[in-house]
Amino acid sequence: MSSLEKPNIKAVFLDIDGTLISFKTNTIPESTHKAIQSLREKGIKVIVATGRSINSLDHIRHITFDGFITFNGSYCITTEGKVMYKTFIDSSDIKNLVQYAEDFPLSYSLMYEDKVEINDATPEVIGMYGHVNLPVPPVHDKENIDTDHVLQANIFLEKEDENTFMEKVMPNSSASRWSPLFADVNHGGTTKSTGIKHFCDYFGIAISETMSFGDGGNDIAMLKFTQIGVAMGNANDDVKEIADYITEDVDNHGIEYALIHFGVL
Repeated sequence: MSSLEKPNIKAVFLDIDGTLISFKTNTIPESTHKAIQSLREKGIKVIVATGRSINSLDHIRHITFDGFITFNGSYCITTEGKVMYKTFIDSSDIKNLVQYAEDFPLSYSLMYEDKVEINDATPEVIGMYGHVNLPVPPVHDKENIDTDHVLQANIFLEKEDENTFMEKVMPNSSASRWSPLFADVNHGGTTKSTGIKHFCDYFGIAISETMSFGDGGNDIAMLKFTQIGVAMGNANDDVKEIADYITEDVDNHGIEYALIHFGVL
């Protein structure tokens, strides 16, 4: 770790839920807000990297960022509104998913650039949207589903059933998980690190000059990809296992703590 003690960091990538925002308070700690301002004043790019939709970021809009990696890397956009990258789930996988849910009990949501739809408002679906402080999306018309432009799907199934389901139903897609309730599904091979690469190319920043923060399974690829991957103190165990450093909880100034530890602030 000695080679990482004083890194020349030029870009910091931040997950939202459980990293930027506390699940306990649904707010961004003041220390985190100030840390972001300090980073940008030093000329360091600060970019959001989330599994959320581009349209589910109102609660962080009061903070100025340099870009947004959304839908786990499937939709990347600059603060000025330039779409740098966009990739959809294979249409055949979405058709398979819809058919599977007709034959077996399965809840899912389909996330588009401008909307989110669900197939069934079950208690677990309602609870999940409450957990991330979002309204429950409308139930889609099963006869009129756009299968060509889905950026991400949320599939409500147990972890132990995930691999078999993906192989059988959505073989052209890949799944990641930050909640035991459901998996995020994206175009095969797409992760938050996909977005990081596009932003680094755009800003002329080397991967060796990057740092990332996360707490869930969908952050693992990102934490492995950046020069320094920091797991929040409240992170899942599998995230902590692969991280370069484990900081304090989101509610205990974790982002500021790690930035000071590495001499970035």
